[in-house]
Amino acid sequence: MDVRDFLSPDSIVLDLASANKKQVLQALSQRIAPLARLDERIVFDVILERERLGTTGIGKGIAIPHGKIASLERIHGLFARLKPPVDFEALDGEPVDLVFVLLAPAAAGADHLKALAWVSKLLRDPVECEKLRKAPDAKRVFAILTSEAANRAA
Repeated sequence: MDVRDFLSPDSIVLDLASANKKQVLQALSQRIAPLARLDERIVFDVILERERLGTTGIGKGIAIPHGKIASLERIHGLFARLKPPVDFEALDGEPVDLVFVLLAPAAAGADHLKALAWVSKLLRDPVECEKLRKAPDAKRVFAILTSEAANRAA
């Protein structure tokens, strides 16, 4: 699976400022909804419902909110860098500054899991995360996420 299958240059958000986790999820829903041709309220409800099952803050400043939506035809992703970091109730208690949202069709079982695995593996790499944190602009972030090293995470 190539990250370009679900991520585009338009789906990079840098230095998003929000006061709390709910505001982050609202802002990210607003950003990804038009890319996925969905109503932002539907997106927000889906990722908030998933968040209620347990935090998607996996630790080390990373969160991967995700959900399935029946009307989607393919997987959509959005990467955001938060400034300042936000309490996401992460497993390690640390605030989150890197967020990768994934939306998948309801029937995308294996592909959804592959995309989640790719994002998780990439964002567990401290070297890649440091590059993402220091990247000067969205163009560079997209280049990092779509690099050969990132695609080896697939």
